[in-house]
Amino acid sequence: MSQAIVDLPSRFVLVSGQADRDRDSRVRHATLAGQAEGAIDHLATVLHEAGSSLDEVLQLRVYVRGELADGMAELVPMLARHFGAIRPALTGIGVASLASRDMLIEIEALARLAEQR
Repeated sequence: MSQAIVDLPSRFVLVSGQADRDRDSRVRHATLAGQAEGAIDHLATVLHEAGSSLDEVLQLRVYVRGELADGMAELVPMLARHFGAIRPALTGIGVASLASRDMLIEIEALARLAEQR
């Protein structure tokens, strides 16, 4: 498994679910907002390494533990701050569990490769 795969013919970067984890796979923050920022930071890093960026995101899937509606007040402003200018397609999904009991959010993305300059 990998954090992302680049499909050169389509110029798509498919990024697996990113979460707020440290190098030892421990969740770093206890709040939804903190974990969302950490997941977006990891997403930005993975996209950069793949030759893309947050500006190239076409679609996001946001998985939130519990009822999605309960976290929207925290998530919408944060997502707007990071993705408001590009307005990717967004799917929010409330789930019963994620990879660990401490994890509250996971974000996956579809992006395109950045244009060569």
